Amino acid sequence: MLSPDDALLVDHLHGGFPLVDRPFATVAAALGCTEEQVLVRLRRLLSQGVLTRFGPLFQIERAGGLFVLAAIAVPEERFSAVAATVNAFPEVAHNYRRTHALNMWFVVAAESPAQAADALAHIEAATGLPVHAFPKEEEYFVELRLPPLPLAGAPHGA
Repeated sequence: MLSPDDALLVDHLHGGFPLVDRPFATVAAALGCTEEQVLVRLRRLLSQGVLTRFGPLFQIERAGGLFVLAAIAVPEERFSAVAATVNAFPEVAHNYRRTHALNMWFVVAAESPAQAADALAHIEAATGLPVHAFPKEEEYFVELRLPPLPLAGAPHGA
């Protein structure tokens, strides 16, 4: 559960981050706390899994790279072992289970299309399972902006 201070920090950082020499000091000043308090709070939220990621999103294709969504049909008895194998590749950004014939989905991020193809081929060889690649055909920007969470004890809508 987010504390009121955690919720305020997450809401403040959602959708914008100051591009200055000391961005966490700028955030801290806006929230009335210290730079160290902001950093400690973010580290704690990440380590607890409340936040799964904190960082920029890049349009990797503008730099010559490639993101590829990929999927594998993994026998249930091999799922954990195959997940460990797939996750060991540095090009794998994240991996998740789906309720589908292709039950393992992951994203490969590489510096070039050739490196992405190479990573997918190595994953296929390492797992012994066919890898189905779904490269991006078109990109859409949809920003999900959630309203701040109500503070504990505050009336709904306050």
